[in-house]
Amino acid sequence: MNARVKFLIGGVVILGGAGVLMANAIKQTGEYYLTPQELETRVAADPSFAGTGVKVGARVVSGSIVRAPSGREVSFKVTDGAQTVPVVYRGIAPDTFTDGVDVVVEGRLGTDGTFHATTLLAKCASRYENAPEKYRNTPGYQQPSKA
Repeated sequence: MNARVKFLIGGVVILGGAGVLMANAIKQTGEYYLTPQELETRVAADPSFAGTGVKVGARVVSGSIVRAPSGREVSFKVTDGAQTVPVVYRGIAPDTFTDGVDVVVEGRLGTDGTFHATTLLAKCASRYENAPEKYRNTPGYQQPSKA
């Protein structure tokens, strides 16, 4: 066997090993992005899925937000219109987190049916609206460019 063949075999072995390691890492750390209805369907089909880390995208149910006196824990409900899931988040909620806002929560569904979130992201709807008329006429205001 000449040096070129040995080099090619070594390269294939190294690339194959790296590919296997990457696939394994992605499988272990990858997270699903589900709606509340999809989450409930998966858990009903496979109860062990309840402990799996997932991201859930939904809308906060109006009037469901309850903040702890310490300000470091928030409980609320999210819905996709078909299914509602209670959520508990420990941490500081974003300023844009209010009733009816679209959120993405990352965490695990507990055996009690409550989603225990480790990350809470809230959509900022006002960011994409035009500025009120009173601000358009102020000095220094620039209309955002359309990208």
